[in-house]
Amino acid sequence: MEPTHPAAKEAIRITDVIAHPLSQTLPKPTVTSWGTYSQVSIVLVELRTDAGIIGVGETLARFSSKAYAELIETSLKPRLVGQDARNIGALWQSMRRSLSGRAGGMLIEAIAGIDIALWDILGKAAGLPVAKLLGGMGRERIDVYAAAVNWVDDAEANRELERYINEGFPRIKVKIAKPVKGACRRIERLRKRAGDDIGLCVDANWAYNLDEAIEVGRALAANGYFWFEEPLAPENEQGYEELRKRCDVPIAAGESNFTADQAQRLVASRTLSVLQPDVARAGGISETRRMADYAGLHDVAYAPHIGMSGIICETASVHLAAALPNFRVMECECDLSPFKRELADLHPGCLRQKNGTLDVPNGPGLGIEINWGAVKRLHVQ
Repeated sequence: MEPTHPAAKEAIRITDVIAHPLSQTLPKPTVTSWGTYSQVSIVLVELRTDAGIIGVGETLARFSSKAYAELIETSLKPRLVGQDARNIGALWQSMRRSLSGRAGGMLIEAIAGIDIALWDILGKAAGLPVAKLLGGMGRERIDVYAAAVNWVDDAEANRELERYINEGFPRIKVKIAKPVKGACRRIERLRKRAGDDIGLCVDANWAYNLDEAIEVGRALAANGYFWFEEPLAPENEQGYEELRKRCDVPIAAGESNFTADQAQRLVASRTLSVLQPDVARAGGISETRRMADYAGLHDVAYAPHIGMSGIICETASVHLAAALPNFRVMECECDLSPFKRELADLHPGCLRQKNGTLDVPNGPGLGIEINWGAVKRLHVQ
């Protein structure tokens, strides 16, 4: 473990905030109920300090990454420069007040990238991995599932399923969409193909109305799937509550939530069995921890969402998973995109996993070093 940084006992002043809008072409398109994704973006946030410590974070900005970068540099940077980077809570509140209205959208996603970078700085100053700063559970490895079998034709779906099984994943996510009958056939067919020893779950990406979700839920229960992810639009909280009464499969959701209060109703009622915030959307490590802790108080599991994000999002999620008592399993996105493969010195989780478990980085902060040459290559012009 790295020694404590000499500046750890003194104020660590932020001297600059640089937002790097990045774009990539996926090696293989991701196909969901929303459509086909061939190109996606993120913003890599770089925080510089007078102690020479640089923190990095990631903002979920699937599209229009330059707009996110402008928001960070014009609205949030003035609230950060000159401030002590260790005062994460105060800085979070200050950034939240930069725009009025209910919390959510681009602002909270932008804050997420900065918050992750602040935790990276704090860990580097203390000489500790973020998981330890969070009061970790002592986990050196965490459970993961492969994501995902796409909503593609049967032959391609078979190949994707078999790839994940051959790579040693004991748990696999399947994307489903409309038509409902086609989704139900895929649910049954992939269960038969995978066998009973492979854990399967599905992600609908809001594809259904309530009646359709009930029908799909019956097929999932009959075929032993371990959860039904985002069957309905996130705003349809009453629909989720009704589905929970009429569906025997655990319901998972939460990747669309920005702040803890947006998870409150469905967690408090135990409508959800699994809460899935995305650290690059949900206000960073600070707010994601609040969500997970609140879920834990209601006996709801925490399962980090990753999706088409990059290595910083994935690594921050690993640290949260290692630290939080109610962690269940983490998404391991297997797209091998440049955001996961090229941006840092850490191999993507899908390459590091062994039999469905993934090691927790033990270096200070996030435990990764950024490849700034790759940042330059992927930068949006």
